[in-house]
Amino acid sequence: MEEFTHIDPQNQPGMVDVSHKDTTQRQAVAQCTVELGEELMNKLVSNDIQSKKGPVFQTAIIAGTMAVKRTADLIPFCHPLPLEKCKFKIEPISSTAISIRCTCLTNARTGIEMEALTGATIAALTIYDMCKAVNKAIIISETKLISKTGGKSDFITQ
Repeated sequence: MEEFTHIDPQNQPGMVDVSHKDTTQRQAVAQCTVELGEELMNKLVSNDIQSKKGPVFQTAIIAGTMAVKRTADLIPFCHPLPLEKCKFKIEPISSTAISIRCTCLTNARTGIEMEALTGATIAALTIYDMCKAVNKAIIISETKLISKTGGKSDFITQ
């Protein structure tokens, strides 16, 4: 059975010691599903929603990218990582919902999953913030890691 990596033998929390690990290329893809409802989906023009606050998806991508760069400031035991790539893909997946995918890449001694998850989540929250005047019943759901490569093990959602 795997042990928690952020708990030491004295049952104290802390950062994982990665000093013995090799620097390798690591990539992670995370996804959030956002149920916008029909009214908001009907406002999609050229794959974005224009609001009084500006272009919704473009703003969400900027917010998500900013969050990725601040992940180590937000999550206590995350190592600060040199971010080499951060890309978003926001697209409709049904007549009422969108998918937000965040892909992050680094060359480091530890993984970049938390950055990808943070980016997708903050992008989703930004969309909620910018669209709540039209629909307060927006549902952000199924935040998940789609894949991670590099390091000790790879992971791909089935």
